[in-house]
Amino acid sequence: MRCVIARFPFDLTKNEVEQSMESVRPEPAVGICVTIAGRAYPVKQVGQIITKQDRRDFTAAEVSRALTRLGFTCYQAPTVRPQVHPDPSSLPWADTPLG
Repeated sequence: MRCVIARFPFDLTKNEVEQSMESVRPEPAVGICVTIAGRAYPVKQVGQIITKQDRRDFTAAEVSRALTRLGFTCYQAPTVRPQVHPDPSSLPWADTPLG
């Protein structure tokens, strides 16, 4: 399938994308992600691998559109929220003097 990413045309197939990502270790899932062969990749990482372009040259939306047209499912990674302690005095450093 022909798609345009960062103003450059690419002829991609689902199988080629899967093969390109086989030996690539996924980065932490943040932002828009895609699952390829059971592993979650940020779409910017996939875009960099399949286009051999710098990530700053294209948007996540461009890569997401191309991957969706190839049959992959793109999704927003869940945000990780820091754990909130209800009582600050229960923290391990609460008894330590500040000065």
